[in-house]
Amino acid sequence: MATRRDFLGLTAASFLAVPLIGCASSASVRHGSVATATAKPAPVPPAQSSMARAAEQLAPSGSGGAMDPPPDIFDAQALDLEFWLRPRTIEVIRPASKERAKLLYWKDGEIIDSAYQDLCHLMRDVNGGNETRTIDPKLFETLWGTQAFVQRYGIDAPLEILSGYRTPASNNKLREAGVPAARQSLHIVGRAADIRIANLNSEVLGGLVKSFRQGGVGFYYRAGPRGGWIHADTGLQRTWKG
Repeated sequence: MATRRDFLGLTAASFLAVPLIGCASSASVRHGSVATATAKPAPVPPAQSSMARAAEQLAPSGSGGAMDPPPDIFDAQALDLEFWLRPRTIEVIRPASKERAKLLYWKDGEIIDSAYQDLCHLMRDVNGGNETRTIDPKLFETLWGTQAFVQRYGIDAPLEILSGYRTPASNNKLREAGVPAARQSLHIVGRAADIRIANLNSEVLGGLVKSFRQGGVGFYYRAGPRGGWIHADTGLQRTWKG
């Protein structure tokens, strides 16, 4: 597989290497209004501008026109501090319930409680009586970061939530039906989500989520126009394929 150096002709010294900042988990919660305005993207450093131009030149490949660059082209560790201090607007869609929302849920170092509650509702168990529970803020941090990162490369699509919170009973039903679901799944405690972004190769998406270094990442490859999905959680750092 081609490396970033082979693909773009860039050296590692061209990138800023700043660890993920866990702002959401340590910030206080305040009440506020749900807003639909998208935050203005932060300026892209010169080296990353080169990456963006290269990414835009990629020809679609595979089912559904999925982009298929080398998986290591998307690396969250190249992000600068300014990225993590921006207001956080996330756009999500639940295919199972046909719901869609665009919410400003974090600003000035604090979670906006009303928007956070709306996101928790969107992550409810739509197959288990619509039961809702509190979702780990760190999970939303990873989901927002993933979407905001790829938007820099012209991929402006809602983050599809295929599965969020699951009741124990709902999780057991999936296991009985042969669907990949761990017996002690982190979905049960509101710390996991199965996600997809339209027209983005699942291997690339999973590589990006993994680069946040915030928990487990499961790669689920499936044939067809919709492709596979990625499991993201806030547990121990680990990866697997299902």
